Parts: sequence; C-alpha cells; structure tokens
Amino acid sequence: MKSAKAPAPAQPREASARPGRPSERTRPVRVGGVTVGGGAPVAVQSMLNAPADDVAENLAQIDRLAEAGCEIVRMAIPRRDCLDAFEAVCAASPLPVVADIHFDPLIAIEAARRGAAKLRINPGNIGGLDAAVPVLEAARQAGIPIRIGVNAGSLDAGLAARDDLTLPEKLAQSAVDYVRFCEGQGFADLVVSAKAHDVMTTVRTYRLLAAQLPHVPLHIGVTEAGTAFQGVIKSAAGLGILLEEGIGDTLRISLTDDPVQEIRACWTLLSALDLRRRNPELISCPTCGRCQVNLIELARQVEERISTLNKPLKVAVMGCVVNGPGEARDADIGVACGNGSGIVFSQGKTVRKVSEEAIVDALMEEIGTL
Repeated sequence: MKSAKAPAPAQPREASARPGRPSERTRPVRVGGVTVGGGAPVAVQSMLNAPADDVAENLAQIDRLAEAGCEIVRMAIPRRDCLDAFEAVCAASPLPVVADIHFDPLIAIEAARRGAAKLRINPGNIGGLDAAVPVLEAARQAGIPIRIGVNAGSLDAGLAARDDLTLPEKLAQSAVDYVRFCEGQGFADLVVSAKAHDVMTTVRTYRLLAAQLPHVPLHIGVTEAGTAFQGVIKSAAGLGILLEEGIGDTLRISLTDDPVQEIRACWTLLSALDLRRRNPELISCPTCGRCQVNLIELARQVEERISTLNKPLKVAVMGCVVNGPGEARDADIGVACGNGSGIVFSQGKTVRKVSEEAIVDALMEEIGTL
C-alpha cells in the first residue's frame, strides 16, 4: 500500500534551466511500472475504443498499442456490469490500465480493487467532493494514483455559470480546487489534466496549472481534436508549445481514428521536439520541377516500411542535387535522386547507385545493417 505523500510547497516551475524538458519539480507518480513526473521522460498514452465488455478485443488492441510504443492505456468503464471485463483486461494486459470513470463513484471504488493502475475521475460529474472521499480511500488502499481530469464540455455547473472567469481560469480553478481537497484529505498521489478542444484555451489553461500546481504532474492533450489530419495539427500546435515550455509529464494525442495512430503521432511529436526518439524520422523534400523520379511515391513507400521499426534513425529521401546530397549524407541512411536513379548514403558515405525501382529496397537493406 502506498502511503500518502505530504503536499510539496508551491514554487514556480523552472522556466529556463531546462527549456523543452519536463519539470523536475513535479512529484513522481507511478502508474504501474511507468513513472510520470519528477523529470521522467514524457510518457505516451492512448485510450481503448473497443466495447467495454469485450475482453478479447480490448486485449488485442492493447497488444497493437504496446507494439506501437504506448506506455499507459486507459479503458472506459461506462457501467457496473463492465467491471468483470475490466478486471480480466487488467490481469492480462502488458501495459498499465487506467480506469476511466464518470458519474458513478462506486465504479471507481470497485475498479481500484480490481486491478486498475490509476483512476481517472472528472470533478464535473463524479458527484461532488463528498463523493470523492471513498474513491480516495479506495485508491489509497490499492496503492494507485488518481488523475483529476477536467474537460471544458463537462465543467462543474457552479464554475461553468460564473461570468467573472475566462474558460481557462474555470478549467484551472476546477482542477486546483480538487487537488487542494484531495491533499487536504491526505491523498497526494495525483496527476491533473484540464482539456478543451480549442488549442489556445488548452495552452492557457495548462500555463495556469503549471503556475498554480507546480508540484503536480500534468497530463496534456487537446480533447476532441478531430480526425487524423486536423487532430494531429491541432495537437502538435498546442502540445508543442507546452512541451517546449517544459509543461507536460505525459500526453495523449486524441484522434477520431485507430488509437495506434495516436501513439504514432505522440512519438513523432516528441521526436520533432528532440524530447524522445523511438522510430525512424523521414526527411524528404517537397519536390519541384528539378525532380526526375516519382519522389512522392518513393517517400510514401519508405515511410510505410519504416513505420514499424523501433530504431531512432534519420532516413532521407531527396529529389535533386540542390539539397539532396547534403541531407542524405547527414542522415543515418539516405538517398539523393537524379534522373531515374539514386545515390544511397549510409553514415555519411556513398555506398551504391541504384535504379529508381530499386531505391526503396536498397534503403531498407542499408537500414538493416545498422
């Protein structure tokens, strides 16, 4: 059983010591075998969208997510009759499973007893502060943390009705009030999120939380961000700002799509910010009138074939002599294309010249040697 931790004193987060890195002032929180906060690497997570009572489908989805690099997975428990399935999933999952609960605190209490690695509750609909007390005790007994997850679409009615606060202030206030209540109850094993679909509302909310709760790890995300194209752009814009400011200890990029795509997007964002690298990064030019190969199709084929590799490499697919040789030479593996052919580079050295039809296979062969 975890013992309650004393609240850390409120101090400003370090803004300049480690720009772009998670704050070391947040408390470390353990979610299964994953550390969130305390300067640990930003943890990557997603949420299952299989039927909550289908054990086999949820476990199959978890396996796909784990293979893609997911580190924490969340599962909704919409009804009490889904608890048996949740327990079975927790028992067999290779990833820590977070129980996502709304409206019914008794489900949260039972989920804690049945193997949840963390509980996620929403202050706006869990039934008020009094209803949270037995949930805190259940989490304490199970030795697991709680995420206080505030959403713009389900704010507490009293806060939502106030016209003296902006939406970011309402979201932050809801989270702060619950954190202070939980800490007053002797429970401090907490993570906080406060999300909106609007990018800048989300950014401003998390800036407020970082200032007002500097000791609490933050789960960041833009909620209801949309389908893959829009959702990735909105999430990268908002979360990129926050991560570069050192705000955010774990993240989910929420997409109306296969959850595996969320994990791919998370890792691509972390890699672009030079925070964490897991998969290859594709460097490719936008093409122009100088290009003498079908570069768009070549780049697509390379992207598809490297997408499942667990190697933090840089792979360049370049179309002409302007930047091609330099970019290909600077990457771990690269090709600079000419008239129906390409020069393949490995670790900065020319290794061979191949025809256009052989470029993709040649690149994959060279990647296999690293």
